Amino acid sequence: MKISTKGRYALRVMIDLATNSNGEFIALKDIAQRQNITIKYLEQIVSGLKKAGYLESMRGGSGGHRLAKAPSEYNVGEILRVMEGTLNPVSCSAGEDGLNCPLSASCHTIEFWKGLDDAINKYVDSFTLADLLGQK
Repeated sequence: MKISTKGRYALRVMIDLATNSNGEFIALKDIAQRQNITIKYLEQIVSGLKKAGYLESMRGGSGGHRLAKAPSEYNVGEILRVMEGTLNPVSCSAGEDGLNCPLSASCHTIEFWKGLDDAINKYVDSFTLADLLGQK
């Protein structure tokens, strides 16, 4: 499993908004400059985060974006799944998504993949945005 730039940048954007939060909306150009992300790519990321209800946005001269909730209320795993979809290391371990392999009944590695999927999800779900703010 490899997290794409969208997933990594989404976390950076959320951390940037949390770090620079003073209750006001933060302009996209300011986030783009601090995070060294093009505005065009940042618009795609912010769109996904807004659609998920993670951001509030306002248009106009004093407009921009801000977190919809406190950093402690954002689960890192949920943010990554919004941007990445499933975090499954292999498609055959994604039973709920209907991607089960037809050989899973006789597969000697399926439990290994399910265990890895479980470990990945438990790890990313064990962190909040507030936790990441405290790390350097």
